[in-house]
Amino acid sequence: MPEEFEAGVTDSPITEANSMGEKTRKNVYEAFVGEAKAHHRLLAFARKADEEEYPQVAKLFRAVAAAEGVHVERHLRLLGEAVVKSTEENLQFSFESETTVNEVYYPRFIGEAEAEGERAAALTFSQARDVEEGHAALYKRALSAMLRDETHDYHVCQVCGYVAEREAPDRCPVCKAERERFRLVT
Repeated sequence: MPEEFEAGVTDSPITEANSMGEKTRKNVYEAFVGEAKAHHRLLAFARKADEEEYPQVAKLFRAVAAAEGVHVERHLRLLGEAVVKSTEENLQFSFESETTVNEVYYPRFIGEAEAEGERAAALTFSQARDVEEGHAALYKRALSAMLRDETHDYHVCQVCGYVAEREAPDRCPVCKAERERFRLVT
């Protein structure tokens, strides 16, 4: 299993991950990746079916995506990465994870893509890095807002994943997508 994806597995209190054989752990990780891809691919297929006015097919794609999501969560639990704690602890963990991805992994991904002349990959990695930094800030603010019992909407840029609080901007600050490309999260 790639080193960067082992974070959290060895520190996990879940014994399955700690006692799992090397090949089995690798297979569970690969199954997780495949199921996660399928989950997201099926949601994209459902959106397309909705656009083309095939609501029953869209519903089927969403149902199977939900099933794949169950598989994803089960694999994460086996890997010891789906430990759910209090909301405050989950926010803190999410903040730390986003910060690590932003400061450690994406800079390496960007450098390697640039070294290989892969400009499109370098751009998506750069935008994702910038968005991850924003996600970390959102988690920090959510910790404070949780104590004050504040609520507000979030809008997600469908091009780069930037998350705006309260209302969508006229243009995405990361990828410059127009306001219409933001989706309200309910």
